[in-house]
Amino acid sequence: MYSKGFKAYLQLERSLSGNSVEAYLHDVAKLTQYFEIIGKKPSPADVTHDDLQQFIRWIHELGMSARSQARIISGLRTFYKYLLMENLVTRSPAELLELPRLGRKLPVFLSTDEINRIIAAIDLSKPEGERNKAILETLYGCGLRVSELTGLKLGNLHFREGFVIVIGKGDKERMVPVGKVAERQIEIYLKQVRNHQIPQKNSESILFLNRRGGKLSRVMIFTLIKELVLKAGIEKVVSPHTFRHSFATHLVEGGADLRAVQEMLGHESITTTEIYTHLDREFLRTEILSYHPRA
Repeated sequence: MYSKGFKAYLQLERSLSGNSVEAYLHDVAKLTQYFEIIGKKPSPADVTHDDLQQFIRWIHELGMSARSQARIISGLRTFYKYLLMENLVTRSPAELLELPRLGRKLPVFLSTDEINRIIAAIDLSKPEGERNKAILETLYGCGLRVSELTGLKLGNLHFREGFVIVIGKGDKERMVPVGKVAERQIEIYLKQVRNHQIPQKNSESILFLNRRGGKLSRVMIFTLIKELVLKAGIEKVVSPHTFRHSFATHLVEGGADLRAVQEMLGHESITTTEIYTHLDREFLRTEILSYHPRA
């Protein structure tokens, strides 16, 4: 009943990605499904806190993990926030729902030695060697998500100022300091490889191209890293995101300011948006470049 308006709110006002929007809509649909199963059809305004507690108990008994339960509660809170904004309800029965306790799962990260071994495993005699080295130095040197890496454009490079412009989740733009090692490797790739390629249509502005001149896919980056990790003899399960975790871990271990690190990662949460949006850009750049091993 309210799904179209809620979808528009998530897309336009929250600037969420398509996948995130679908996840929120799916969470609300789960609640509707629950009410159908128990033979009730309350309007959102009639749903009580007790109704939602019974619903959470139901999905728990279905075997849903604590993390998934927490995500659904978050989705319901967002849904009722939308209804309140539109004056469709006068209160939110989801506000006082308790989140299940989540065990902290520490992400896998690489030591600087392991990163050096992986990069050293790149065969620079192959045409794509310098490109692959630039890819890994950029992943680690800037802490990018794989989608942010493949979407990097030539116009995003601002080496004179020491930044690259990154388009993150929800098409939100952020400035990320780039260290000298990554900058130098990107310039080598541009001069020796990229400048000699003929880009495919709609890929003219993309930084990292495949052999055919098209934009690299996420799968290609995953495959590249998997092959290099195997070649380097590292037994950890490593993905492109592991380089992002390593970026953050090494900065924090080196003493970098947590606020600066979270700003660079582009994390979306209440705490990061409230605390970090007014940080001075030069302070962020100084913090990152002072502590990153590749700076």
